[in-house]
Amino acid sequence: MRMRRYLRGSGRALAFVFIASVIWLLFDMAALRLSISDVNTQLLKERVLREKELFRLQTQPMFKRRGGFKHPLQRAKMFMTPAARKTVTSRGQGADADRPARQDQIELAVKANRFAVSDLLKYSRPVKSVNNSVVKKEPTVPKAPAVLSFVTMQPVFVRDQPEKMDFKNDSVVKKEVEKKEVSVGTIRPRLKEAHPANTTQKKDARGPVDIREEQDRNRTLARSERGTLPKPVIPTQKSQLPKINTTGDGGVHKVLSLDVTHAPRDANAVGQFGQAAVAALEENSQVKKRWNEGHFNVYLSEKIPVERAIPDTRPEICSQNLVHNKLPSTSVIFCFVDEVWSTLLRSVHSVLNRSPPHLLEEIILVDDFSTKDYLKQQLDDYMSKLPKVRIIRLKERQGLIRARLAGAAAAKGEVLTFLDSHVECNVGWLEPLLERIYLDRKKVPCPVIEVISDKDMSYMLVDNFQRGIFKWPLVFGWSALPADYIKKNNLSIADPIRCPVMAGGLFSIDKKYFYELGAYDPGLDVWGGENMEISFKIWMCGGEIEIIPCSRVGHIFRGQNPYKFPKDRQKTVERNLARVAEVWLDEYKDLFYGHGYHHLLDKNVIDIGNLTDQMALRKKLNCKSFKWYLENIYPDMHAPLVQAQGLVFNFGLRKCLALEKGLLSFQTCDLSQQSQTFNYTWMRHLRQQDVCVAHLTKDNSLALQSCDNVNVEVRWLHKSSSALVEHIVAETSSRFRCLQAVPQGELLILGACNPNDAFQKWQFTQYHSTE
Repeated sequence: MRMRRYLRGSGRALAFVFIASVIWLLFDMAALRLSISDVNTQLLKERVLREKELFRLQTQPMFKRRGGFKHPLQRAKMFMTPAARKTVTSRGQGADADRPARQDQIELAVKANRFAVSDLLKYSRPVKSVNNSVVKKEPTVPKAPAVLSFVTMQPVFVRDQPEKMDFKNDSVVKKEVEKKEVSVGTIRPRLKEAHPANTTQKKDARGPVDIREEQDRNRTLARSERGTLPKPVIPTQKSQLPKINTTGDGGVHKVLSLDVTHAPRDANAVGQFGQAAVAALEENSQVKKRWNEGHFNVYLSEKIPVERAIPDTRPEICSQNLVHNKLPSTSVIFCFVDEVWSTLLRSVHSVLNRSPPHLLEEIILVDDFSTKDYLKQQLDDYMSKLPKVRIIRLKERQGLIRARLAGAAAAKGEVLTFLDSHVECNVGWLEPLLERIYLDRKKVPCPVIEVISDKDMSYMLVDNFQRGIFKWPLVFGWSALPADYIKKNNLSIADPIRCPVMAGGLFSIDKKYFYELGAYDPGLDVWGGENMEISFKIWMCGGEIEIIPCSRVGHIFRGQNPYKFPKDRQKTVERNLARVAEVWLDEYKDLFYGHGYHHLLDKNVIDIGNLTDQMALRKKLNCKSFKWYLENIYPDMHAPLVQAQGLVFNFGLRKCLALEKGLLSFQTCDLSQQSQTFNYTWMRHLRQQDVCVAHLTKDNSLALQSCDNVNVEVRWLHKSSSALVEHIVAETSSRFRCLQAVPQGELLILGACNPNDAFQKWQFTQYHSTE
């Protein structure tokens, strides 16, 4: 009765509204749930479509390369993302440690970095990942050389020249999973995950095997098939080595992709398949402690097998290339001083394991008077167990250049192959180099140099279509081939690339041709500039330098030399470069000295030695001029012989400087008047023909003198200061003294510099450079 009373009249209406509201709310919640389900379904569809699109673009070529210039006197720096530092490694000394990384930790690192990669690569060069990642163009931002680490796809940046960064288009590298199975030079089987068994032991051709270990190995290989890890390289047994008929000249065969090991490979070993490792916190102190032994992660390097596998990073077509049966044999020469034990051994084993035995004449280790005990009797004992390896020990420190000459003199092979002592040669690396020399003995082939991280020892690949070049003052660097050059020459991803300057650490050369060229300049000391010297010599004297994309060698790029120079390091490199400039650059040597090396012109400061033999050799070989080299081999190089030229206009007088009958004066500007034409040279001369304007330090007066590169009184600074950008400043004046026009009598004097004085402001008709 009470309920009926409440439902009478207005109460009934309220009850109806309440019940209707509840029913509406239930319908709304159901609709919301359906909507969420639809959204999830749509997101899933979009993700599938996106992955399909990435797979479709998988094989698209990429043309950008890592760039930047590395001067011999500069240090390389490498940076990693905060996500990588947090997930993969501790910051420490910039190095990762080396305990075995669990697969779940690696996959977690991949996920953590998946979204950071696109942001971080705004400052990177486009590169290729192990899964042939798709490259997408983004807005223009600062560039830095970049490579991708296998497994984590973590970008590592190498700033080769911190002072001068270039600005180019960037790329965003997107990670994708390789869906199809291919075979590129190595056997890459698709393995299924093992099923559990009741017993812990089973037998196969190798004898008893722990099933749990077998399962772990199969899981690792299965993950590699899904793209988490690089595909493993299956070792080749010695009995499986193909027999090549080397008796005839006409036969050919496919490039041999060998990888022979002395023991079954542990798929779970630290660094296996070129992957990075994760350091335990308690190991960081050891990493830091041992870093300076080699200026890379020595602690981690010693955890990695000396015969580890690395991914086959060659273009796919390379494994199908044909080479001649009767290629020349080679002597591989490693020169080292106090090299880290593990990296030296890994370098040697990579050559032995991945080189066709009939082409490898010998491996020569040249010990440049090392001081480490383990590089003495212990090294002798170890290498005595390996085939074709012998050691040459120098009785005093000679440096890299003379150590290479010692190795070359002892070599028995028809070809000399020089390698650094901290490398890992990839499968199929040797035959493409020897094939080029077989076709033309004056070709000097170089492998593509890929990166072994100094932080975590992971193997990182670089892209194709890159070449070695230089910038002033003889600064080596890497540069991408211009797109129009690729199109004009119809270059494929595996074609040899003409290289103006080799890196110098890794190359092959016909032994007889090496000595016909005079080998290295024996007057070069220790290290530095030898790559410039031999590059100019090869090109200008009838040879060719090529980079071979089908030959790949990993290299540890260290921030600095771990060994000491017998003399001052900077002075040694400067002296070497000055020798190269004097012998090979002709009139362009002024550009070298004018980019900061004026002090080398004073023989009292540095003695570059006797150049008579080198000048005679160049004449004997009938070598071309450096101008020819710039026009035909490196036409992209900007090399004006003067910085500025033409009329020298004074802002105050509104007239031009003139030199007539041995006197300086001012005249109404006239381009047709030879008396008004001056040059501002790289030697900082204000010059007309052989006459230079000089500032006398005794009385701060002006004079005309014969131009002399050593005389500092004929040097003027122009465009060198933001405060005095339009002034011509005496270089050696104790106080700032500037070239000044005097209105009365239109005279020329040397006055105290005043940034606002129009009579001290000058302008040339044409500027070629303002450096």
